[in-house]
Parts: sequence; structure tokens; C-alpha cells
Amino acid sequence: MAETKEGNVQWVFLGCPGVGKGTYASRLSVFLGVPHIATGDLVREELNSSGPLASQLKEIVNQGKLVSDEIIISLLSKRLEAGEAKGESGFILDGFPRTIRQAEILEGVTDIDLVVNLKLQKEALLAKCLGRRICIECGRNYNVACIDIKGENGNPGIYMDPLPAPPQCVPKLIQRADDTEEVVKERLRIYDEMSQPVEEFYRSRGKLLEFDLPGGIPESWPKLLEALNLDREDKCSAVA
Repeated sequence: MAETKEGNVQWVFLGCPGVGKGTYASRLSVFLGVPHIATGDLVREELNSSGPLASQLKEIVNQGKLVSDEIIISLLSKRLEAGEAKGESGFILDGFPRTIRQAEILEGVTDIDLVVNLKLQKEALLAKCLGRRICIECGRNYNVACIDIKGENGNPGIYMDPLPAPPQCVPKLIQRADDTEEVVKERLRIYDEMSQPVEEFYRSRGKLLEFDLPGGIPESWPKLLEALNLDREDKCSAVA
């Protein structure tokens, strides 16, 4: 199903908030030599530029409104065109599309080869989200949760090490105000509700690969490469 390293990779990564889309998409982008494109980053870059959409975006963000599909697609189209002009051999798109309408619009912009849907047990997802911490100085993300869920009722066990901050960041770590159990559970519920039609959209086209994360990066990374049919030699070098 997946392309090889020499192929033109045009992939999408989907998954619940906190599942690790950005982590695995960025690792894979380095491994395959293609750019990792997150639409949130495109919006932030435009906001900090003097581009034509900057003032419009600032107004939207200041009013607490959602950025429209049209603006997101416009930014994405511009990024893909720039990449093509530079000779980029594809991309890994992170966290977009989120709705059927976005998926349909995206189809008119570019051809998607594969959609990787990362999945994680709800209990582990909740613990990961509640364990997130951000350094207020460098802006990097860390996680204090040590997840150790025993296997039962046919579900496999799962273990995930915390992602500790270096000593200089520890006193400056904060938790996002909206990373409370109630808010996170509601966020995950809304994601499930919205994502099912998108998953079905790509499943019906034979493009959806569902991947259940078996643990943290050391356990999941080689298994993800295997699921993507990347060859053994490349897999060994990537994990080394």
C-alpha cells in the first residue's frame, strides 16, 4: 500500500489530539526525505508574515473564530506549489483534513496516496493529554505521564515512558489551562464524532491504513515502518 523511499509520497496523518501525529509524521518526513506540513504551522507562519492573508488571519484569531476551510486550503495550495517548484518529492500532511468537506476540497487540490490513522487506547490517550507540559521559555512540549496499562478483556497491555524535560526547563513547565480531564474527554468525544465520516471517506477509496500504537516510540516506530511496507534495511537504519 505504501510508497517506497524513492517514490513520490503524498500522505496524510490523522488521529485524536495527543496521539502523536506530529511526532510520527515528522520522524517519517525525515526518514523519507519529504516535508512535514502541519496546517497549524502554516497559519502561524502567515500570521507572522506580511503576506496578503496576515491581517485577515489576525482579525479571525483575535475574535476567537475558526480559520475557514478556504483560507486553510489557500495556504496549503501555496505551500504545495512552492514545494513542487523546489523539486520536493511529495509531503506528509499532519492533522488535515478534519471534515468531509475539507477532504473533498483537498481532493481538488492534490492526490492523496495514503491516509495513516493513528489510534491509541482511550485510557492511554487521556493520560497522555493530562500529562502534557509546555516550557514557557523554549516552547517545547514534554510529558510527565508514565503509562502502564495491563492487558485485559482481549485488549493488549500498553507501556509508555514519560518524555521528561531537561533540568533547565523543569521549573518553567506549565500545563495548558484546557488540559483538564473534563475538557480532554469532551475534546476526544468531538474528535471521534467528526473523524468517523473522514475515515470512511478514505476507507471507501482504499486509502486508509489504521495503525494501533502498541506503546511509546521505541515499540511503535519499527512496527509503523513495517505497516507502511518500508524495507527491512531502511527500517533498521531508521531505528538505530
